[in-house]
Amino acid sequence: MAGTRRQQAIRRALRALAPGIPLSDAEAVIALAERRHMKELPPATALWLALGSHARHVYTDYDRLLAEGYDRDAARFFVAGDTDGVLAGWGCTRSVSESEDAEE
Repeated sequence: MAGTRRQQAIRRALRALAPGIPLSDAEAVIALAERRHMKELPPATALWLALGSHARHVYTDYDRLLAEGYDRDAARFFVAGDTDGVLAGWGCTRSVSESEDAEE
C-alpha cells in the first residue's frame, strides 16, 4: 500500500470501520481525514470524524437544516438516525449517536 504511514493507517481504519463503503465515498472520506486540521488527531479518530461528516453532509438534510437556521447541534440531532443508517449500509457498527453521547 502506497502513501505515508498516516495515510496507510487511515485507509486501514476505513476498511475496518466501513468495509462496504463505495469507492467514490471512500476517496472523499480519505481526503477529509487527511486535511491539515486533522493532522494532530490519531488516524482512526480523524477517519471516524471524516466518515460521519461525509455521511451527514452528503446523505442527510443536515445542510438544509443549517440553512433554515438550526444550530449545529440541533441539526446533528435531527439527522443522527439517517447518518447512522448510511454508516450501517457501509457495514459500520459504530454509531454517531453513541459517539456524541460519549463526548458529553
